[in-house]
Amino acid sequence: MAVSVDASSIPAAQAADVPRRRAWALAGAVGGLGGLVGLFVTVAATEADRALFVDNARYIASLDGNEGWVWAYQIVTSLAAGCLAVFAAGLRRRLAGREPAGSLVPDLAAVGLLLTAALLLVGGGVATELYFSLLHVDETDPDTVAGLAAGYNTFAWVWAGTGLTAAAVAVAGLRRRAVSRWFAVFSLLMALLVAATQLVPLQYLALVPGGLWATVAGLTFALERRRIGN
Repeated sequence: MAVSVDASSIPAAQAADVPRRRAWALAGAVGGLGGLVGLFVTVAATEADRALFVDNARYIASLDGNEGWVWAYQIVTSLAAGCLAVFAAGLRRRLAGREPAGSLVPDLAAVGLLLTAALLLVGGGVATELYFSLLHVDETDPDTVAGLAAGYNTFAWVWAGTGLTAAAVAVAGLRRRAVSRWFAVFSLLMALLVAATQLVPLQYLALVPGGLWATVAGLTFALERRRIGN
């Protein structure tokens, strides 16, 4: 029984492996959604009355007992970083099969996600120190802990690298049709939104379009239907 062919999908020699090669895409969806939802939830660790911000001692005292949230934050950042790293490798392979030899697009797409993963790990590192500081509030310098809290609310949220990835995918889609046109346009829009967050002192807002892009991208690649040729 003949099966229809889509020459623009993947090399025919690899066609039989398609069902087993969706894990990398699902990793992207998990990383994006986990980062997007998880970071917003675990930021509760440092929520306090803004009137306390002028007095670090009172501010840090108000966070006593929130170390559980900080621990959860560390888990979220580690999970999201690992998932995005896997997604980076899979996306690079996916684009390399559609781009001409020597193209920078696959590498740029992977590098962007790896930059985001690196900042997630940095944010998780801050969470580790903040956890022990809140666990022993009476033994810590409130000014130092306040500085950690500021990093906790910033580093892991700067998903600027994902904007680079989205831009690379947009170029691949619009120029080579490596992805569907709607997804290429969506990627371009998300890349522009991420870029906008880097032009104003609100860089951590890159998490929103960056996390949304990673989630949609992962699901798109995981659910795309490829017709296998004979």
